[in-house]
Amino acid sequence: MTAAGITFEAVAVDVDETVLKLEPPGEHVRRLALEKARRGLELFPAAVVVGADTIVLVGSEILGKPRTADEATRMLHLLSGREHEVLTGLALVSPRRTVIEVTRTRVWFNPMTEEEISWYVASGEPLDKAGGYGIQGLGSRFVDRIQGSYSNVVGLPVALVYRLLKGYPEK
Repeated sequence: MTAAGITFEAVAVDVDETVLKLEPPGEHVRRLALEKARRGLELFPAAVVVGADTIVLVGSEILGKPRTADEATRMLHLLSGREHEVLTGLALVSPRRTVIEVTRTRVWFNPMTEEEISWYVASGEPLDKAGGYGIQGLGSRFVDRIQGSYSNVVGLPVALVYRLLKGYPEK
């Protein structure tokens, strides 16, 4: 957001990110974005707060951030040679108004060998990334193409943030 000229203060909030039973992926990221924004508003009651949550969706399986190398390896096997979606829920909340949107980006991975997956997992990069990869880093070598917002795959759809902020007059 800094590169886009948007002034902000990043604050981590504690939200349970567990998927609710029968919760569709789009509703999941929408709910979490809103919960995060509302928690932020509790800390900064006069501000316009942005909350976001991103997941990777392969078929009907939601991939969050892998907690272990084994989880990262399993996720990369799922992504190898396949298309998947990156979904981000984005909520803007202030004392007077709430706006929530979900954006989707399609990503295609090239097939990956066992050696490539092992090398990438050993790099440590997958362990703090939704879906177990970073398109902006070493994981870029496995991405064949995308359809949609690149910054969404990185972690925050900056153009959407800007558009929502621009159209967010206090009413």
